[in-house]
Amino acid sequence: MSNSYFQFQQFMVRHDRCAMKVGTDGVLLGAWTQVPEKGQILDVGTGTGLIALMLAQRSPNTEILGVDIDADAVEQAIENTVASPWGARIQIMQMDFKYPTQLQGRMFDLIVSNPPFFKEKVFSNDSKRNMARSAELLPLETLFANAEPLLAEGGILSLVLPYAVADEAIGQAALQGLFLLRRCDVQTKEGAIPKRTLMTWGKAIQPSISETLVIYDAQHHYTADFNNLTSNFYLGVF
Repeated sequence: MSNSYFQFQQFMVRHDRCAMKVGTDGVLLGAWTQVPEKGQILDVGTGTGLIALMLAQRSPNTEILGVDIDADAVEQAIENTVASPWGARIQIMQMDFKYPTQLQGRMFDLIVSNPPFFKEKVFSNDSKRNMARSAELLPLETLFANAEPLLAEGGILSLVLPYAVADEAIGQAALQGLFLLRRCDVQTKEGAIPKRTLMTWGKAIQPSISETLVIYDAQHHYTADFNNLTSNFYLGVF
């Protein structure tokens, strides 16, 4: 049985009541995305609160709101954030981002999401896990359409997505007036087809930056680039 929690350097994340456990996708996004020096951050589909906690650690002068549709996830995210050093700066709210009326009038300098992205039917014995993984829960076009009006001037939207849908996401975002600023394709090993892509959009058209991150070397040890990216979070030396 897997642990009911995951211990990071400065905080612990309990995930026994969440459909989606702590995973590499969320850690990569939380470590990779650009963070504002101050202002407001929104974490859409916060789950355990992992990304919200990472951003609170990285950006000490921001206030963070995590939202999730699942009541159990919200309760666990509250538990995790309250127990952290940054509980006073993190708010967790239950809401469906398909209908973000509770956020009217608010503006965010950074919006992040590790969204559900499986378009095919997903089958497991855990119905909540199936729901959390299904793109029907929050289609990309809806995510972009609802995020754009919530971005402050100069604000950015950062997502982690399957590599296979990255180009589609660029087109969907452009339809909502969001333009690619930065892209990082994530390979499990050198030469492998990327499995995930980290992406950032903004409202201004400008040259975008393309990067590649390799997680494992030929000996199946973490690469220096991966260690450098995550060194402020994971325990131990890899």
